[in-house]
Amino acid sequence: MSFEVRYSDLAGRIGKLETPHGILETPAFIPVVHPVRQTISPQFLKNLGFNGLITNAYTTLKYYGDDARTRGIHDILNYDGVIMTDSGGYQILEYGAIKAEPGVISKFERDIGSDISVPLDKPTGYGLKYQKAKDHVEETLANAKDTLEGRNVGRKDSEQGYDNHNCTIWVGPVQGGEHLDLVIYCANALDKMGFPVLAIGSPVEVMEAYEFSILAQMIAAVKRTVPTKPIHLFGAGHPLTIPLAVSLGCDMFDSASYMLYAKDDRYMHANGTLKLQDLSYLTCQCPVCCTHTIKELRQMSRVDRTEEIAKHNLYVLKAEVDTVKQAIVDGRLWEYVMLKARAHPKLMKAMDLFKNFEFLEDGTPLFKGKAVFLYEPIDQYRPEARRFRRIVSTFRSVVKKNLVLYPIMQVQPFYTTRDFAQLVKKFPDAQICAYNQFLGVIPVEICDIFPAAHHLSSATAATCHQAKDYPTFIESLDAFLACNTFGDITIVADDFMHDLIYNSTYKAKLNAKVLDYKEGIVFEL
Repeated sequence: MSFEVRYSDLAGRIGKLETPHGILETPAFIPVVHPVRQTISPQFLKNLGFNGLITNAYTTLKYYGDDARTRGIHDILNYDGVIMTDSGGYQILEYGAIKAEPGVISKFERDIGSDISVPLDKPTGYGLKYQKAKDHVEETLANAKDTLEGRNVGRKDSEQGYDNHNCTIWVGPVQGGEHLDLVIYCANALDKMGFPVLAIGSPVEVMEAYEFSILAQMIAAVKRTVPTKPIHLFGAGHPLTIPLAVSLGCDMFDSASYMLYAKDDRYMHANGTLKLQDLSYLTCQCPVCCTHTIKELRQMSRVDRTEEIAKHNLYVLKAEVDTVKQAIVDGRLWEYVMLKARAHPKLMKAMDLFKNFEFLEDGTPLFKGKAVFLYEPIDQYRPEARRFRRIVSTFRSVVKKNLVLYPIMQVQPFYTTRDFAQLVKKFPDAQICAYNQFLGVIPVEICDIFPAAHHLSSATAATCHQAKDYPTFIESLDAFLACNTFGDITIVADDFMHDLIYNSTYKAKLNAKVLDYKEGIVFEL
């Protein structure tokens, strides 16, 4: 398997996954198709831009039997692109135990020429008690080990060429559900077995409950454990889930949501779904919405209406994936994810976890060609701000013995401003630093590096939130002062700094001369 990363931002990656039937560009939404009943043809999916499909190996075996081995899965689906097969483990979760041995399923997946295959796993779902979930994890790992070792595959079959193990990309299914220690244990074990791709199982029930925080922690647990290998997310087919999943490191995801929603007359849009009966306008500009009115859709037969809504839903999902990709290329994935988060309170709650996801720095470029946007307290935790504060924490002013702190100006870098020139005249022996509640202390000597001179913040950000909402600023200031020894400290305080000084211990701690910031303050110093 070859996986080449072309662009990255946060933990999101645009990559190329090489398979026996071509390149799959990631992030990739892989539509689920039924091996027998195909309301939406695979050719339509390919023309729409979906270069990979996923189908169920167990269902294929059940309906086609040995004929599937003769024809191959690509002939059955009439599709010459990348085909991934799920083992049928989800049917265990949904319908109870299935009658299939792990070795039989894995050999069948190889025999039918699946490009990307998943061993038979045992999903833990959501809400399963710990010991039961652990048992499911152990069974999944045992099946996975048997699959890689080729157990239950006769030598005779292998000699006849039925075993295409070498050209099938095996995906290690990570189980454990909301029990994160089990998720980590399972991911680590699958990684050591040598699976080139991992897939996070059992998220469907979590997503149906809109428990985005749990989903985020599950993805983060796998990404921290296996940071470089491609990660697949089962059952992710909602416009709100895709940006979150990609930003945390998922490279592939599949779902039959486009059809399941359509059967329920649920019409996807950028921020969720609506029932067709509740719509007043078709705001989408896809071919379905441009050629039909709401009335026409409602008056169609159920079969025709389901097909048309399913096609519309696919256009929405394709647009969402492409928008996320463009955000990665532009270096604006953080901004886009935060924008999407406002579509649902539980998704916004999940964003709070980004404060602790330090691994997001790994894929974020050291420099971006566009300024970062800073709006509210959560933005102090974005990777670019974390990196800059870390640089400043080790900055040492050897010559300058006094300190002047001045609010950052709209004109950047700070040393090009009129105020800075006046400060140098007034305080020739002082270390001059700008400050910003998002980036912390900004020594003038490094005020032109990214993102100190490459950011835009809301004009009202300093007055909308109290200083206590920016703990990283306090940490940054503490680290900077601990690394230096200053005599006189002069602070020109804007509203944010004023709140910090007079509503905390900083006035006594700094023993500083404080002046309220106003236009032309430098001339009065």
